[in-house]
Amino acid sequence: MVSFTTLVTALAAATTAVASPLNAIKQARGIQPGTGQHNGYFYSFWTDGRGSVDYNNGPRGSYTSKWNNVNNWVGGKGWKPGPPKVVGYNGTWNNYNVNSYLALYGWTTNPLVEYYVVEAYGTYNPSSGTTKFRTLETDGGTYDVYRTRRVNQPSILGTSTFDQYWSVRQQKRVGGTITTKNHFDAWTASGLKLGNWDYMIMATEGYQSSGSSSIEIWEVK
Repeated sequence: MVSFTTLVTALAAATTAVASPLNAIKQARGIQPGTGQHNGYFYSFWTDGRGSVDYNNGPRGSYTSKWNNVNNWVGGKGWKPGPPKVVGYNGTWNNYNVNSYLALYGWTTNPLVEYYVVEAYGTYNPSSGTTKFRTLETDGGTYDVYRTRRVNQPSILGTSTFDQYWSVRQQKRVGGTITTKNHFDAWTASGLKLGNWDYMIMATEGYQSSGSSSIEIWEVK
């Protein structure tokens, strides 16, 4: 918590400086981790606190990110709730040589499920070591469908045990459309039950890596 004395001192300093370099540095560090609304879109930004992440919301459904020596972080823009829809996205994500994903990412509750439609990934395929349920042909590509289990890990409901559902695109891309209903239907047909829609974002995730991205998302109608 900031003390009243510190606040008064800061306000006094602000009146004597038109553009403080310290203020510029603070702005460059981006917003604080959390969730909220921005320009008509929901955003989520989470980090485990290791390393540094500069995440910034931009116009419409856009955001930028830059991370350095992180352990794990994920963030992006989308919708809450996130029911089935056709999602368009584009931008830049050039993290093929580090451990990072670009994915449509979201949660359901009752049951608690974390899901990914992975459009591109770097040095680690997130489906490694899991059992493949099926393949799905949609939106000009082939996706492999998997499930993993997380035990006592962070979630939107606190530390929990929950399933992760994955659709991992074989032909990596950065830009296109994602027909979410096709993935949801494929998961359900594989016995992977979904619950009540929570949020859905076009996310950048970094794990034990450094990288950057600039992404915009929108609904295709």
